[in-house]
Amino acid sequence: MGKIKKILVPLDGSKNSLKALDTAIFLAKDSDADITALHIIRFPIQFSNKIKKQHKKLAEKIMTLASRTAKKSKVSLTPIIRFDGYVGDQIVKYAHLHKFDLIVIGSRGPNPIAEMFLGSVANYVLNKSKIPVLLVK
Repeated sequence: MGKIKKILVPLDGSKNSLKALDTAIFLAKDSDADITALHIIRFPIQFSNKIKKQHKKLAEKIMTLASRTAKKSKVSLTPIIRFDGYVGDQIVKYAHLHKFDLIVIGSRGPNPIAEMFLGSVANYVLNKSKIPVLLVK
């Protein structure tokens, strides 16, 4: 693996995803890398427009927090919000399409029932990505 220049950090607002952001910032400062923070919103068809707006507002809050955190550390961060699709699959596709050098992801998301031991999304990314993945606990 060469020098790290592009880091992808999937964020869902959970404590572990914010720890992953802190780790990515630390790595970015050391290697002068750029960070992209990615939040995927998945809307089942039956969601009302009100619920969709609430999810979008939450995603924007998460990205604002991420941008402020990176700015304090003088690290470049680009926030991206995407809609629909299975979250793990969207992360892997986005990382490969945009040729990231590293994915830094929290070990568990906000849903403890769906992610008993290792988060289902983190597990998917870890097993499907051809890009190196750093799992943060």
